[in-house]
Amino acid sequence: MKEIKMMPVGLFFLIPVIFAASCGGKPVNIPERDRNRARERMVRQLLRYGINDERVIAAMSTVPRHLFIPEKYRDTFDPYGDYPGPIGSGQTISQPYIVAYMTERLDVKPGEKILEIGTGSGYQAAVLAALGADVYTIEIIPELAEHARRVLAEQGYRKVQVRAGDGYKGWPERSPFDEIIVTCAPEEIPRALIEQLRDGGRMILPLGARFQRLVICRKEGGEVRIEDDLPVRFVPMVHGREVK
Repeated sequence: MKEIKMMPVGLFFLIPVIFAASCGGKPVNIPERDRNRARERMVRQLLRYGINDERVIAAMSTVPRHLFIPEKYRDTFDPYGDYPGPIGSGQTISQPYIVAYMTERLDVKPGEKILEIGTGSGYQAAVLAALGADVYTIEIIPELAEHARRVLAEQGYRKVQVRAGDGYKGWPERSPFDEIIVTCAPEEIPRALIEQLRDGGRMILPLGARFQRLVICRKEGGEVRIEDDLPVRFVPMVHGREVK
């Protein structure tokens, strides 16, 4: 999903990114032998930004981000740069920092069951799987769902299942979930997602229309406690058809 770039400094001021400026320009052809070095630079930047969960850092260090970018876009920008990049259908692979930040806030434990709404490239799902989670991820654009399904399988992430369909409905037959992560912004928290979150579970999502904020929801005793976090800007969450 597409979001503006966030700079994790001080009070988390947001720096808007114009898509054409951040992802356009000359192609960035990085030889395969330099990919690991580029990923190491990305991780060092995450550490400077304050991502300090060792398990999240290890996952971001090992997941080959560039392989989740469709081949036609792979050399149009630095896949390990600190900004989003195009993946087709008007969508982007998220900025590394927001992937790491949302993952860290979820506090994922091995063996937990996670629902992701907004698969996109499949990169976030791979990071969650690298932490030992069982991931169920839903993407409304069938072409992106198929891309993510193929790349995740090729890279050996067998603990991820991908569905093309309406994220508002969640994945009821696989519920309850220990955590839910949403990478597109509804105006209100979808009731189905609350119902599919186990008691004691956590959900993180951008919330709002014109003005959005990242929120962390904790379900306790059947009630949901909401904690406001960062101001953000994501694409709206929309209803869509169910595709098997």
